[in-house]
Amino acid sequence: MTTEPLQTVEDGATALWANVTEVWQTSFLGASIGDGILAMLVLMLGLALRGLISRWIIGALKGIADKTQTTMDNAVLDALSGPLKLIPVIIGLFVAIQILGFEGPFMAGTRLIQSLIAVVIFWALHNAVKPVLRSMAGLRRVLSTVMLDWIEKSLRVIFVVVGAAAVLQIWDIPVGPIIAGLGLFGVAVGLGAQDLFRNLIAGILILTERRFLPGDWIKVDGVVEGTVERINFRSTVVRRFDKGPVYVPNAELSDNAVINFSRMSHRRIYWMIGVEYKTTADQLRHICQQISDYVSGNEEFAGPPDVPQFVRVDSFGPSSIDIMLYCFTITRDWGEWLRIKEDLAFRIKDIVEGAGTGFAFPSQTIYFDDGAEAFMPPQQKARDGRPVQQTLLPGARGEDGGSSS
Repeated sequence: MTTEPLQTVEDGATALWANVTEVWQTSFLGASIGDGILAMLVLMLGLALRGLISRWIIGALKGIADKTQTTMDNAVLDALSGPLKLIPVIIGLFVAIQILGFEGPFMAGTRLIQSLIAVVIFWALHNAVKPVLRSMAGLRRVLSTVMLDWIEKSLRVIFVVVGAAAVLQIWDIPVGPIIAGLGLFGVAVGLGAQDLFRNLIAGILILTERRFLPGDWIKVDGVVEGTVERINFRSTVVRRFDKGPVYVPNAELSDNAVINFSRMSHRRIYWMIGVEYKTTADQLRHICQQISDYVSGNEEFAGPPDVPQFVRVDSFGPSSIDIMLYCFTITRDWGEWLRIKEDLAFRIKDIVEGAGTGFAFPSQTIYFDDGAEAFMPPQQKARDGRPVQQTLLPGARGEDGGSSS
């Protein structure tokens, strides 16, 4: 009588322990809870090592790089610091997958690790493009800064696209049909985006011809005038002198004549100085000679044979005798040029007034002739045939020489 309850209790305990064992071995995504806890500990260790690499290992590498004479290694190390931090996480995830046995029929664990490795490689290449290109002094002398910027952007896009294709290939996703579909889509888009490609080609031509670079002061008649800030794939940003940005399509800058003021060798001053008609020939000679001596003797002005220089009596204007002043300043700075022009204007005023004459201004003279005959309209007749008496202006004379009333 007493053995049956004991046997029942033993059977129940055995069944309970069997359930506990089954839960322990299979409840963590099909693996045992112990393996799951161990895998989580490995992942946490990988994350901890990520912080360790960030603080100690990369810091030590930067200390070594600071001792070298080149800055390329510092820039490359800064660019690769992000991908390097992901390596301990990949190692921890690999060990955790091996503990849990997540291989399965599709080898999901292996493919996940391979995908992360591909991400690290192409991420590192993507980040290393900029410091490597910027450190090549010979390449910078051959190509402009804007061209290097375009190459940098293109390489980054290429690495992103190739990296994405590599990840898709790891998961057995066919890349060929996707590329073909994108090609057909590109043709459809290209038919409606001809303006985009036109501006892209125009931008390449601008960079090839080196018409202008960021920082240059340019002017395109009827389009824009200002300082170039950026040359993008489709448009160029030009900052006007009122600080307003203008986004100009590259085709507008490629098809039209562009004046690049930043590349001029000197700044020109071209004035027509009008003096009064009462100025004598000796006074004109004196004024021209004094102005020429001032310009030739001033170090801020350039002279022959680099640039032409003229101070000559040019023409007889409607109300003045015009003296042409044609010269160039050495400075190209706009503010300095304005100051030099101001000093020149003060000097010319002193010269003209010192010569005993003055500046002319537009004027018009009207002459009246009192002996002119008054205009007489034709004789008019009334309906009955008799002459009509006409009235002239006061002081006018009629045909008989008398005044009309």
